[in-house]
Amino acid sequence: MKKKPATIKEIARRLKISPSTVSRALNDHPSIGLVTTMRVKKVAEELNYEPNQTAIFFKQRRTFTIGVILPSLSEPFFSSAISEIEKVAGEHDYTVLMGQSHDDAARELKILQTFKKHRVDGILMSLGKNTEDLSFVEMLNDAEIPIVFFDCVPKIEGVNKVYSDLATGMREAIQAFASIGHQNIALINGPANLLASQERAAAYQNGLESERLVYNERYVIHTDLTEQGNVEAIDKLLTLPQRPSAIVSFNDFVTLDVIKYVRQKGLVQKKDVFFISYANYPLWKYMENPPMGSIEQYPDQQARKAAEILFKHIGSDDQVAPETVVFESKLVLK
Repeated sequence: MKKKPATIKEIARRLKISPSTVSRALNDHPSIGLVTTMRVKKVAEELNYEPNQTAIFFKQRRTFTIGVILPSLSEPFFSSAISEIEKVAGEHDYTVLMGQSHDDAARELKILQTFKKHRVDGILMSLGKNTEDLSFVEMLNDAEIPIVFFDCVPKIEGVNKVYSDLATGMREAIQAFASIGHQNIALINGPANLLASQERAAAYQNGLESERLVYNERYVIHTDLTEQGNVEAIDKLLTLPQRPSAIVSFNDFVTLDVIKYVRQKGLVQKKDVFFISYANYPLWKYMENPPMGSIEQYPDQQARKAAEILFKHIGSDDQVAPETVVFESKLVLK
């Protein structure tokens, strides 16, 4: 039969002292002498005693865990973010629980409810592309579980947000295109409901205006970020009577799909059509013919700052005002 774990009472009986003395000795309380403390710890080790974490958590009102929800754990962008989150969590002796939404709003909500049920002390989250219902924010507020959004953040006030200013990188991208003579510059954007897509669209139009280039609404195509959606987007642009010679795309994965399609159509990248995208994934250094550039969004810095804000909330007994932190994006030419 499996042996039951030793208890404080068992240690107390073995040493013929009170359970409260054992408890204080195990926690190095100054009121307990060194000899008694050493005897208690020796017996505890012999009996393979393990502290009752549930009781400790109940007493301290913490579980020393945080939850992290991301659209995909496999993307290089989020892999970099996870590394920084775990570093910050480790600095606070916290464990990180991971969940990936796969951009499924129902799955995302289920993960949030599970985190709430298990009483995580806080949550870091990058919204999925299909998330529109944000009522879970109030649910977490009622449960006194702080949440910090990063990268893909909601367009609401009164919440913690850390994200990249997409406009700076877009402006640099259009300037780079214009500097080598491109006038017909298109945008393959993400889902229209995403705040990130709306920011890209506004920055794209402003960037054209700053270079005194004509805005053509037919040059703005939305994709659902699937391979099929990306292919359909580039096909629409390539079949226009006056097709664009340069394209800014939503992210590097979109660019991978469209570069493949362009090649299949017999066009040469960086000759017939030029690309700049967002994210600046490490994968480009392994390609013989990468796009003209990619826009760095600093996922590691975003994640570290978001985690630091979260632990500021967790560590305070008082209500902490929500913060918004913005990192400037930057074009990296390849």
